[in-house]
Amino acid sequence: MSTFLRRTLVVLVLLPLGLGLIYLGSWYFIAMVALILLLAAYEYVGLFRVGGFEPSIWVALGGTLLVVIGRQLNGFDSSGWILSLTVLGSMAYHLFCYERGRDQAGTDFAITVSAVLYIGWLGAYLVSIRNLEQGFWWLLLVLVPVWLADAGAYILGSMIGKHKITPRLSPGKTWEGYLGGIVTAVLGAVLLVLLHQALTAGSSEITVLSGAVLGLVLGATSIFGDVGESMIKRQVGRKDSGNLLPGHGGAFDRIDSWLWAAAIGYYLIVGFFL
Repeated sequence: MSTFLRRTLVVLVLLPLGLGLIYLGSWYFIAMVALILLLAAYEYVGLFRVGGFEPSIWVALGGTLLVVIGRQLNGFDSSGWILSLTVLGSMAYHLFCYERGRDQAGTDFAITVSAVLYIGWLGAYLVSIRNLEQGFWWLLLVLVPVWLADAGAYILGSMIGKHKITPRLSPGKTWEGYLGGIVTAVLGAVLLVLLHQALTAGSSEITVLSGAVLGLVLGATSIFGDVGESMIKRQVGRKDSGNLLPGHGGAFDRIDSWLWAAAIGYYLIVGFFL
């Protein structure tokens, strides 16, 4: 079976399930987000372990789960004590490791904390967006442009791409594909807004302008999540973060761009459109 066919089958199975849980919201959605982020945090730690570091998997997973649950229960109100507990707990653990002979414990500490911040904290903005008024549609307007930008960049880059963006990090990415992905993201976001307006008889606060802006900004910035993960994988000599999804790699491989889009999208929405 070809890689393309495996990727397509995975999408056909998981996409309806994901959309259904996003639509249901509440703890059904939280359970999905928590599972995805925990798998991604596990793979994040695993990548650095391949590189010879020893971050704490338990602190990374525990901190990530607490951030997601806290974001659902009371928004950002519990963020202070959760992040403080994570940092202090991580430091205490790695001090113990250093005393037991682990000379690189300071670096391990930084990686453990970064796992919670990069995966848990940024990923939890998916929860924050879903909990907004009309959160189902706002979340789609964050996720869909990212998917379309990735697909558009891949297709157009394969067809006409000549000028590489990041030869070291991701040699397959080209400026032609990148710009094409942005256009695809904007068009897709606008069409999604038009669908939403048709379903709500034009009574929604979500406008074509907000869709176009989200498509433009997220289509342009989500690449940083992709090449950011590539930086980590190349440092440790890995192609994928895991093999959870046939043809797609691991959970971290699938959400690398979501992490950027979720945080940026949330602040665009609450800062300019609500």
